[in-house]
Amino acid sequence: MAGPRRRAGLRRLRHPIVLALLVALLCGAGVGLYLNERNSRQQVAVIGNPTANDWIELDVTSQGVDTSALELSLSVFAIPHGSLAEEPDSIVFTKDVEITTVSLTTTTFHTTPGEPAPLQVVTAGLNNGTPTDYPFDRYDVSAGWIATVNGHPVPLSLTFSDSDSFFVVKPTRSATAGQAARLDARASRSRGTFILAWFMMIAMWALALAVLAGAEVLARRRQGMVWPALGWMAATLFALVGLRNAAPGSPPIGSLIDYVAFFWAEGLIAASLALTAALGVRQERRSLAVDRATPPA
Repeated sequence: MAGPRRRAGLRRLRHPIVLALLVALLCGAGVGLYLNERNSRQQVAVIGNPTANDWIELDVTSQGVDTSALELSLSVFAIPHGSLAEEPDSIVFTKDVEITTVSLTTTTFHTTPGEPAPLQVVTAGLNNGTPTDYPFDRYDVSAGWIATVNGHPVPLSLTFSDSDSFFVVKPTRSATAGQAARLDARASRSRGTFILAWFMMIAMWALALAVLAGAEVLARRRQGMVWPALGWMAATLFALVGLRNAAPGSPPIGSLIDYVAFFWAEGLIAASLALTAALGVRQERRSLAVDRATPPA
């Protein structure tokens, strides 16, 4: 008796252990994906390596992509080197340097001797991309800088980093630095945004098919007005609107995610709800007619 009881006990423990191992595996995979994305996004790209004694390093950081305005905000901080710096590893300029940015607009600012350069916010345009391609939209970004001292050019280098949580902005091979610095980059949706958008599309279809299956069961059984089922269908119809509006990055209406999942899901749920209600009303009227025709006992 002890043997069969022990085997039965082990079988009962097997399912919780397998479930716990599966949860641990999925969590571990998620942590691994997170660490991989975090490490890849924290990498700093260095563009250009001036050989001159006096040069300027432009620390450029991607702040945020605005797909509605097709713009990318870049913060630019100038760091002097050589005789342009007050001392080694200092951010204080010793000369009046004119730094010109060429992007959507051309802007120029001057450094003040004895002071660090002011932080500049530059707006670059997004090209060759369509916001309605969400979540597969990608954009090209381009911006350029020139620095001069008394009309003479100063060599430049770029140090680029990305801090936008919704997009990954990476410099391309065409980015260069030297007498003039040019940043060419590619902006695409982050891995987290991409995964969440796919999950939302799958969830929309799953909920729509679940409502459609429920409507079919009610239609076959001819149960009349089943109010809990109708309430569930109506709640799902409006819940998908909130789910769609919660998509990361606020994609515009008419995006690819809408045509692939949202519009179809809403249409299926609305049709299922209307058909279930119509059949329920019809069945209820038949039941009332039968009750009226049946004489009381």
